[in-house]
Amino acid sequence: RAWIDGLVYRIIPDLATMFLELKAGNIDRMNLTPLQYTRQTEYPKFHRLYQKYRYVSFSYTYLGYNLEDPRFADRRVRQALTHAINKREILDGVLLGLGQEATGPYKPGTWFSNDRVPRFEYDPAKARALLAEAGWLPDASGILHKDGKPFEFTILTNQGNDLRVRTGEIIQRRLAEVGLRVKLRTVEWAAFIKEFIDKGRFEAVLLGWTVGQDPDIYDIWHSSKTKPGELNFIHYNNPEVDRLLEEGRHTFDREKRKQAYFRFQEIIAEDQPYTFLYVPDALPAISKRFRGIKPAPAGIDYNFPTWYVPKGEQKYKISPY
Repeated sequence: RAWIDGLVYRIIPDLATMFLELKAGNIDRMNLTPLQYTRQTEYPKFHRLYQKYRYVSFSYTYLGYNLEDPRFADRRVRQALTHAINKREILDGVLLGLGQEATGPYKPGTWFSNDRVPRFEYDPAKARALLAEAGWLPDASGILHKDGKPFEFTILTNQGNDLRVRTGEIIQRRLAEVGLRVKLRTVEWAAFIKEFIDKGRFEAVLLGWTVGQDPDIYDIWHSSKTKPGELNFIHYNNPEVDRLLEEGRHTFDREKRKQAYFRFQEIIAEDQPYTFLYVPDALPAISKRFRGIKPAPAGIDYNFPTWYVPKGEQKYKISPY
């Protein structure tokens, strides 16, 4: 059994309130924002109460396109949008350098992560050329048009995530520079999922995935998973990807799985159904009362069952009675 008797989760919807509770010593763990990690926790009392950790997270943030929208059905358009977005600017301006550029759906450095996939570096001229190839040409004001219609769309993201909002603002500005008119809209989470994601009522979304330590992400990318409430809500459909995902989950042979998932990542990189933006660093702060935490490439939670608090520092008693 775990050495800690139990966990108490407090639901604090407002991040500012949560941070105040952390600084007061009323909660034992919180994931910090880059600003909190680098600047707002650098004072003696905080260092007495908490230990800060930093490691590459099993997550990534992306800009996803509704592939049932004719404008995003053309792969050249999606590649162009990726070329138009300056990921380094987002890393430096939003994450304060605490993360790395994403090129696919896996954590860098894992055995199944392919770091040799095609890359679409920041290149506005290339973006304009690809859009022109796809038939999107500028009018006198510089706005791209095709068949008499301007290229304009809305990026949806969820309320309460300042990092995503600031990321969206940078994307909005960079896409405007290549002739796209983009709006940014935030929606309360429950409505965001129920009214927009599940019903396919979006043009583009700014979201993130948390991924596990196994590469099976069939539910996100397989073409059979596009029904309302399922995870392939952008309606990505590629028969070779379907085959590779099936192959990867039906064998225990690690080398065969690796080959399948490496090829899967190459195809996804070429297709750019998402613009993979960044892999943030995980930045947890944990009360120094806790012992036994041993940071590793897998993070810190892998050995949670052996964390403990010395008896003289225990604040809470949990009893089944």
